[in-house]
Amino acid sequence: MVEETANENQVAQGYEIIVPSNEAVQVEALIQGDELPQDEGHELAQVDELTQGDELVQGPELVSVEAAPPTTTRRRRKKSLVWEHFTTEPESGGVTKASCNLCKQTFAYRSGSKIAGTSHLKRHITEPSCPKLKNQEQSLALHNDSEATLERPSKRRYRYTGYANASFDQDRSCSYLAKMVILHDYPLHIVHQPAFATFIGSLQPRFRIVDADTMQGEVYAVYQKEKENLQQAFNTMPGRISLTIGLWTTSQTLGYVSLAGQFIDSEWKVHRRMLNFMMVSSPHSENALSEAISASLSAWNMKDKLFTITLDNDCSSHDIYSANLRDYLSSKNNLVLKGQLFVVRCFAHILNTVAQDVIASIHGVIYNIRESIKSIKASPTREEKFAEIALQLEVPSTKTLCLDVTTQWNTTYLMLLAALDYKQAFTTLDACDDNYNEAPSAEDWNKVEAACNYLKLLYDSAHSIMAAANPTSNIFFHEAWKLQLELANATGHANPIFSSIAKDMHEKFDKYWKDCSLLLAIAVVMDPRFKMKLVEFSYSKIYGVEAAKYIKVVYDAVHELYKEYMAQPHQLNPAYVEQSQTNNGPVNADNTQANPSNGDGLLDFDMYLSEIQCGEPAKSELEQYLDESLTPRMQEFDILTWWKLNTLKFPILSKMARDVLAIPMSMVSSGSSIFSAGTETRMLDDYRSSLRPEIVEALVCAKDWLQYSPAS
Repeated sequence: MVEETANENQVAQGYEIIVPSNEAVQVEALIQGDELPQDEGHELAQVDELTQGDELVQGPELVSVEAAPPTTTRRRRKKSLVWEHFTTEPESGGVTKASCNLCKQTFAYRSGSKIAGTSHLKRHITEPSCPKLKNQEQSLALHNDSEATLERPSKRRYRYTGYANASFDQDRSCSYLAKMVILHDYPLHIVHQPAFATFIGSLQPRFRIVDADTMQGEVYAVYQKEKENLQQAFNTMPGRISLTIGLWTTSQTLGYVSLAGQFIDSEWKVHRRMLNFMMVSSPHSENALSEAISASLSAWNMKDKLFTITLDNDCSSHDIYSANLRDYLSSKNNLVLKGQLFVVRCFAHILNTVAQDVIASIHGVIYNIRESIKSIKASPTREEKFAEIALQLEVPSTKTLCLDVTTQWNTTYLMLLAALDYKQAFTTLDACDDNYNEAPSAEDWNKVEAACNYLKLLYDSAHSIMAAANPTSNIFFHEAWKLQLELANATGHANPIFSSIAKDMHEKFDKYWKDCSLLLAIAVVMDPRFKMKLVEFSYSKIYGVEAAKYIKVVYDAVHELYKEYMAQPHQLNPAYVEQSQTNNGPVNADNTQANPSNGDGLLDFDMYLSEIQCGEPAKSELEQYLDESLTPRMQEFDILTWWKLNTLKFPILSKMARDVLAIPMSMVSSGSSIFSAGTETRMLDDYRSSLRPEIVEALVCAKDWLQYSPAS
């Protein structure tokens, strides 16, 4: 009773309401107006009228005090934090407004028995849209003060999601800034730019802008962290790794070598990651390149995991270059098939090289067409006249004349293709416009037609490669053998213009085919939809009566490669042991496959099976795989998923398939355009060239790794 009397005095003096747990909440605003509409029986309002963040006070009835009229109802108390910053103001007509204590802006809160809730009030102070809270420091201080005045935590307390609830960390912000510099190729001295400092200050005044040297250290720290993560992935890599080698130069004639590794992980997903970007004295020297490769493999602890390397096609004296690389690295690494598959030429580069040669063979005609399009586009009158001529001639084309990008041959091909449809319009314009004299001749159009005919083969092949979600090595055989066949047949074209272009193209592509056809064929054999059958079919088309000789080369190479994998130590899992016993007969004389004591009355049958299995040579996984029927060809077929599902069935062959399918037949990564690959010298800009080699490597490698790193 004494406690109730004391509490009664508290209510009268401090406008506090006592709940059963003796916890107090500031409710000054409660006394300013009735918070719950009451009916004639003085009963509580419907709970439906309550909004989130407001609750009924549970427990016994409030004690009567002089400050409030006697009532038998329980009052609803405000417990949302917004009431630390708002005051309710009753107006006429039963309307109650909520007024911001700082900016005095009013908001709708109650109209009769309808309550608007507090969400819009919370947004006013947390975004903040309150002009007094625009400064983030004030918003944070207000939030801290409001938490301090709250005497008890609410079970349904609103949680701030804006800056008012954010914690600032200088070190973390510097790390994020370093990642931004890395990912977007910003210069390190961006931190010295006044506009950048102003922008950062508007976001977070407490952030201390660091200097370029400090930012350089932050970049290197990000590089080291991501390198450790990648090393952990390599430690669990189940197969071998294949490298792509890129050569770079600088304006100071310094040389850099980029090394990227491609592999298939334990989940049968293809990955390509940059390993190193190192400066070398002479990047075009095979000795310097070999030393760089060896150093990289040693640093990543992968000296015994190298499978193949893929090079640019612009390497001079490719055969000698490849042989020297093979000889040097074979002494330090165990190369499969005595290095026959070791050096791979980039398929994208050979397409681009051949295409550029075709374009160069008719460069004079292309110049005239390019100037003609410029002339037409430069004058609205001439462009309108050209359109009228095309309409009069009823040119059946929907293509638009456009200029090309000289470094991307696909745009030149599309420009020529569109111009070819309008060749009569160009001729007519030349006859009726004295100021236009760039129209190609009839012979020129024949050259354009021939060039477009063969560029289409290369264009379609490139698009097929780019369309593949996982450009595993098996898909390249399809494009290569079709190109080889088409170009070989085209050399006998009756039109000398066509045959001349075809001979030049075939001469260059045939060199690629001879260097890489064996590897391409082995890769397609690992495709269960084709196996040796596509090799047999395509070789019969290409080589005619001599096809059997070349087919045997592929067949023998596949079996020799499989034998090398058989000779490697491998751990047998229980499923494989069981399968080995099933396929290869009894393990020893006392251990037969079938259990004679199974009681099914087929003891004689079990003995018969044992006899015939002992008399027949056991089939290897490779032979079993090749003898099985082909998997149906479906558009959604995923070769990596197929091998993942058949790993237990072919435990050794699947290891061989994993390494073969991971070979990068193209240096262009998935999702990138291949139309400019290898057509121009890769050169670092002046800014990157001025940095220390280890910082250049950190910037290049970390940018690649951060693309695959989960958000911090």
